[in-house]
Amino acid sequence: MEVFEAIKGRRSVRAYTDEEVPDEAIEKILDAARWAPSAGNPQSWEFVVVRDPEAKRRLAEAAWGQRFIARAPVVIVVCANQKRSARGYGERGASLYCIQDAAAATQNMLLAAYALGLGTCWVGAFDERRVAEVINAPSGVRPVAIIPVGRPAERPRPPSRLSLDKVVHYESF
Repeated sequence: MEVFEAIKGRRSVRAYTDEEVPDEAIEKILDAARWAPSAGNPQSWEFVVVRDPEAKRRLAEAAWGQRFIARAPVVIVVCANQKRSARGYGERGASLYCIQDAAAATQNMLLAAYALGLGTCWVGAFDERRVAEVINAPSGVRPVAIIPVGRPAERPRPPSRLSLDKVVHYESF
C-alpha cells in the first residue's frame, strides 16, 4: 500500500467483527511502532498487548465508558517511558520527548494496521491512573494511548479537514 493512500484512507474504527487478530499481524504492527522516530533514539515507548476480556472491560471503563474498546479482539496500550527518555534529556525528555516518541509510534501502528486490513482508533480520553493500574505500569511509565485493534465492522466516512491555507504559515504567523 502506498503511504499517501494509507494516510488518507485510515479511519477511526469503533466497531469490530468477532474475527480474531493473528499474533503475526500484531507483531507487524508493533514492529512498525518500533521503527518510529525517537528524539535522541532512546526509543522511550512501551507497548502492552491486552486480549483478556476482563482487562479490556476495565480499560473501557477507565476510558470513560468507551465500550467499543472492550469489544475489539486486541487492545494495545502505548506508554511513554519517562525514565528512559530523561536519561539523555532530563526534564524535557521526561515531560515531552517521550510523549512525542509514543505519539509517533502510535501513528505508525495505526497506518500499519490499516495496511493489514485492520481497524483501529487512537483513544486518548482516559483516566491515566486507572489505565496504569489495569496494565500494572511501573513508576515512570505513562499510558499515552489506547488502541483497539480488529477487523472493521464499519466504514467511517472521511472527516473534514481544514484547508492548507488555514493552517500553514510561512516564516511566521
